[in-house]
Amino acid sequence: MLPEEIAAWLTENGEKKFRAGQIFHWLTAGVRDFSEMSDLSKPLRDKLAEHFFLTPPTVLREQRSARDGTVKYLWRLADGNAVESVLMRYSYGDSACISTQVGCRMGCAFCASTGMGLVRNLLPSEMLDQLRCIELAAGVKLSHVVLMGIGEPLDNFENVMRFLELVNRPEGMNLGMRHISLSTCGLTEGIDKLASYRLQCTLSVSLHAPDDETRNQIMPANRSRGVAELMRACRDYYEKTGRRISFEYALIRGVNDSPEQAKLLAGLVKPLGGHVNLIPLNEVEGSPLHPGDAKAFAARLKELGVNVTVRRRLGTDIDAACGQLRRKQATGNK
Repeated sequence: MLPEEIAAWLTENGEKKFRAGQIFHWLTAGVRDFSEMSDLSKPLRDKLAEHFFLTPPTVLREQRSARDGTVKYLWRLADGNAVESVLMRYSYGDSACISTQVGCRMGCAFCASTGMGLVRNLLPSEMLDQLRCIELAAGVKLSHVVLMGIGEPLDNFENVMRFLELVNRPEGMNLGMRHISLSTCGLTEGIDKLASYRLQCTLSVSLHAPDDETRNQIMPANRSRGVAELMRACRDYYEKTGRRISFEYALIRGVNDSPEQAKLLAGLVKPLGGHVNLIPLNEVEGSPLHPGDAKAFAARLKELGVNVTVRRRLGTDIDAACGQLRRKQATGNK
């Protein structure tokens, strides 16, 4: 709940309005029980426990990379489901990649998150909990957040919008919108809706193919929209927000890494001034897909005048790609 919503409930229930600030502070601090709110009276704490619930997860599994300090968390939620988060260490600060759904229904061929389908949406509190619990577990102060873990954020639109409002509050975690990235597989109706909010977060579009034939094969969500419609939505988003879009492109050998596809990709991205983030594909157990040559593909794009980088691979020794650890937990693999 937002501070003003807590204040309204307190007033309606005969409590002092100023207590809302104290309660919101405790929630931001990551308390696991109302009894920990030590500057509130016991009757008020009991009343809160009667009417509300907290959603702190517990760590099912934690893996730390010996190579780069990346930490992967598998959280057990209150209902027994599990989601993942990743803490990534950069020179500019500590960033968390969090999940927005339990599972995913988008069906992308290269992703470990979607194999078991969508179970349910995460609540705004469950997204915030991932951040708070990472800070407490690792003893860090997060400076950036990426909504690129398990799930499709725009398929859980209202909860994600509420999360963004909460995490941005000065009296809360106070994370600036320009330090938040939201990734989508290309739900154009969601992109249009997001554009109407005119937020200053970074939109990352998981493009992964510049043509419908290829994209339909690896990203089923494209079949009802198409690349042209996706780029129309991206163009409108850019015009409304003024924010440059990052296009994610996981390079798959023999699928989306030809010179012709590099030329098509350049033709899509350059008019928007977009940035291409090439991703060395993570190997998923049982998948026939394998990484392409990111260095060579990046060189082609640069020759075509595209702003391109190759994503630094983090946590390759700890199943850091989204969905891998949850999948192992569900199948009983170590």
